[in-house]
Amino acid sequence: MASARIAPGPTVGFDLDMTLIDSRPGIHACWVELSARTGTYVDADAVVSRLGPPLEEEMAYWFAAEEIAAMSDLYRELYPSYAVTGTLAMPGAREAVAAVQAAGGRAIVVTAKWEPNAKLHMKHLGMAPDAVIGNLWAEQKADALREHGASVYVGDHVGDVRGARTARAFSVAVPTGPCSARELSEAGADVVLADLTEFPQWFSDYRPVRA
Repeated sequence: MASARIAPGPTVGFDLDMTLIDSRPGIHACWVELSARTGTYVDADAVVSRLGPPLEEEMAYWFAAEEIAAMSDLYRELYPSYAVTGTLAMPGAREAVAAVQAAGGRAIVVTAKWEPNAKLHMKHLGMAPDAVIGNLWAEQKADALREHGASVYVGDHVGDVRGARTARAFSVAVPTGPCSARELSEAGADVVLADLTEFPQWFSDYRPVRA
């Protein structure tokens, strides 16, 4: 990873799927296409109910072990055409990123999604985080968070909480994905917000405390 510049404000990491973006419609369409091309049954509704973990974990539900690598490559090839345009920004996502940057901080995306496709989402939605780091899940996310000096990590999955805690970053959770507020709290989230629309106010209160 490239070394991060030092910002006058804090660096905040954000998860992508179901934190910054509602990728369910696009991912659903991509899995339907993958199913059609391979002739393999896939319950796309079930797939989008458990977003978060790496693609290969989901592939294991539908394909034999020896097929997973090739099917994952095909999925990622199909993704730009079928998943990007159908994806929406989550409520408050743009405002959350803007709140960090307006305070002189850096907003970075740290996601399990394949990095080139994660960047396509940001470009399509007109969002401009300071960095996008992909291919990292759960505790692995701590590597990028430490590399970029992130003091806060925001996510919707218990894996995101684990990543924040491993990096010794403040864990902000939103129950907008597959995990409930209770699950996120029990996993060790420092604070659970209803969704990202609450983030700017929380962040404005948090910064003086950290300073």
